[in-house]
Amino acid sequence: MLRAAVARADKAGIESLSMRRLAEELGVVPMALYKHVANKEELLDGMIDVVVGEIDPPVAGAGWKSAVRQRILSARRALLRHPWASQVMESKQNPTPLVLAYMDTMIGLFRAGGFSVNLTHHVMHTIGSRVLGFSQELFNDSSTIDPEVAAAMMRELGPKFPNVLAIATAASHEEASVVGPGCDDQYEFEFALDLLLDGFERLLQRA
Repeated sequence: MLRAAVARADKAGIESLSMRRLAEELGVVPMALYKHVANKEELLDGMIDVVVGEIDPPVAGAGWKSAVRQRILSARRALLRHPWASQVMESKQNPTPLVLAYMDTMIGLFRAGGFSVNLTHHVMHTIGSRVLGFSQELFNDSSTIDPEVAAAMMRELGPKFPNVLAIATAASHEEASVVGPGCDDQYEFEFALDLLLDGFERLLQRA
């Protein structure tokens, strides 16, 4: 059932998912689904667990920096396969047990690398959603906006905010490397991740 729900969201978007439509795809009555999940929120939790379950385990014997980078990029590959997942993750107030287990192992990588509890606390706040493979983009991708509307907005706002316009239009994002709406592309993601990891390494050396 969960994999069928994931497949539907992958194909048609998370907005297309409902208990009724999922039941139709599975050839059962909607009430049959409630034997497995209490409601749609529980269904979404299970779907997130499917996605998190695709993240590679830590590489045995790797240093903390390499192991953290490898796992985060594996998480990102999982979200590239399921672009709806970042939206659902952001909407959740409480992480699922599988997400908590993933976070626990990520914290463990820093601790095993010599980070104190206090420094690891700061690190996890700084790295934020990137630990799960996505990040909030400052300038949302405008490709979903009508080109004529986007051009009119730029003509109107450009003279008022020239520096913002220059940055927002500096580079286009590759469609295949974007995770969800408003998320940055692969180059920007890895640029930020490596910058953070290098900074964490310097903090560890100073500590």
